[in-house]
Amino acid sequence: MIQVYCYSRCTTCKRAIAWLAAHGIEHTVIDIKQNHPDEDTLRKYYQKSNLPLKRFFNTSGIPYRELGLSKKLPDLTENEQFKLLASDGMLVKRPLVVGDDFVLTGFKEAEWEEKLL
Repeated sequence: MIQVYCYSRCTTCKRAIAWLAAHGIEHTVIDIKQNHPDEDTLRKYYQKSNLPLKRFFNTSGIPYRELGLSKKLPDLTENEQFKLLASDGMLVKRPLVVGDDFVLTGFKEAEWEEKLL
């Protein structure tokens, strides 16, 4: 069964959960604000994802903008980026979908169809 880290007030997350339900895909929803992944978990997800680390950041979120990360992120080390992501679930791109052998960030229907159907 896949795990889906979501924020309940996020419209993209709501669409993603509806998509999973419409396709009969069993999943567990985890509130990313209350139970966000820790640094070690994020490192495992990153390794499993084959995605650039920047794809794990919620670049449209308020905390990202308030911290000025669009300018700071390129100068941060990988360790600093992981610490930052682990500090606040609202910095993590959502939905964050974790399966046995894949990780998806955001809701891109074509990617989801490829991995989940």
